[in-house]
Amino acid sequence: MATTDATDSRRRTGPVDPRLLRYASAARGFFLAAAVISLLQTLTILAFAWLLTRVVVAAVDGEDATPLLAPLAGVILLRAVLLWLRELLAARAAARVQGQLRGQLVDAVGRLGSGWLAGSNTARLAVTAGRGLDALEAYFARYLPQLAQTAIATPVIVGVMWWSDWISGLTVLLTIPLIPLFMVLIGLATRSVQQKQWETLRRLAARFADTVRGLSTLKVFGRQHRAVTSIETITDQYRRETLRVLRVSFLSGFALEFLASISVAIVAVSVG
Repeated sequence: MATTDATDSRRRTGPVDPRLLRYASAARGFFLAAAVISLLQTLTILAFAWLLTRVVVAAVDGEDATPLLAPLAGVILLRAVLLWLRELLAARAAARVQGQLRGQLVDAVGRLGSGWLAGSNTARLAVTAGRGLDALEAYFARYLPQLAQTAIATPVIVGVMWWSDWISGLTVLLTIPLIPLFMVLIGLATRSVQQKQWETLRRLAARFADTVRGLSTLKVFGRQHRAVTSIETITDQYRRETLRVLRVSFLSGFALEFLASISVAIVAVSVG
């Protein structure tokens, strides 16, 4: 199984790891639910934009926009309900997937036996089973819903814009490829710094576990202060790696917002 996982990791080029679908059956239902909710959210966005436009036009022309307020409020309420439902499903799916993967991890360790466990890095295994699987919560709550939303909403909204005003649709169609291009470039940089952060965390966990196990021996030989210094050094390195990840994350957010603002500005100029 380890060889297969390593091969899949090298071959994986898509945005979703296929091993997640293989080892966690709860993820499959969540993908389908996320796609349905994303489609409904896209329809509510289009309905909200159309109703809001009608209200603004009616207000400018001096017409009565009161009949449109109730549908507009209903669309806003429906979108809020869909957002709440997506968050709820994401939290439940993340909890179920974490439970399934932890159960499979425990079963795998049990099959390998105590001999394998004695010769392995238990601290590294504990970090993977603990904080590593806990990271799936953000993966399900943020990444996967946004991925489904982007994949469904983008072609639908661009198609509607092209149907309403082909110049605006063409403008958005030409500027959209810049966003994934910058996402790929920033993602490559983010992946490298996150891998360094993860390796530093595992080294810190392993060093701390080894120090705790051998603390009595270190105190006998008067080497406990060196162990403390070593842990402090790795902790400071982990802090620096974490700050580097945060800097890259903020940079990626700024770049994407900047590109989206350029697209909106060009469309606004062409319409105005």
